[in-house]
Amino acid sequence: MSSPTPYSALQRTKLTQPLCRAFLAVLGLAMLPAFAADKGDRSQPLAFTADSARVDEVKQLNILSGNVEITKGSIVIRADRVEVRQSPEGYQSAVATGWPNKRAYFRQKRGSNDEYIEGEAERLEYDGRGDTVRLVNQAVLRRFRGSTLADEVAGNTISYDNVTEVFQVLGGPASAAAPGRVRGVLTPRENPASAPNSGAGARP
Repeated sequence: MSSPTPYSALQRTKLTQPLCRAFLAVLGLAMLPAFAADKGDRSQPLAFTADSARVDEVKQLNILSGNVEITKGSIVIRADRVEVRQSPEGYQSAVATGWPNKRAYFRQKRGSNDEYIEGEAERLEYDGRGDTVRLVNQAVLRRFRGSTLADEVAGNTISYDNVTEVFQVLGGPASAAAPGRVRGVLTPRENPASAPNSGAGARP
């Protein structure tokens, strides 16, 4: 596969918020097939390991501290501290914060293909009701096809919605790119219909 090409227009232009949102709308639509989510994750049980845990059954709040790892279907979250809440309707949400010198980590399988997204940020917010994830401060989101990195975006805040299958990237002072900026590297997806066929049209 050819090397990803930097999104040069994005690198050259300082994005005001209106322009940034317009770009994000186009980017989200372009990435819809690649980010088809495994929607069964939100109905899966949440399992965790940690150095310590505080469980409040009345408030439906679990506070996990120290080398926390959470799994929920194909979702994996690793962080220094995670607060897990459950709504009266049974929806689970989690807020994860990273270590002083290391960001919190998120990973999820995408649909039935061998594709995964992987994200890092100082703070991760997972909402089981809306089936959304938000990465805040020093945010980076990558998509892998198998073990190959296909796409990468970085900014101050990255959010994606597994229901609408759209993600957004916003710049800001705590951006993982240059301050106030967002950046991305997007690899074109192969179209099987347009792939060259060595046997088609061959002359004797």
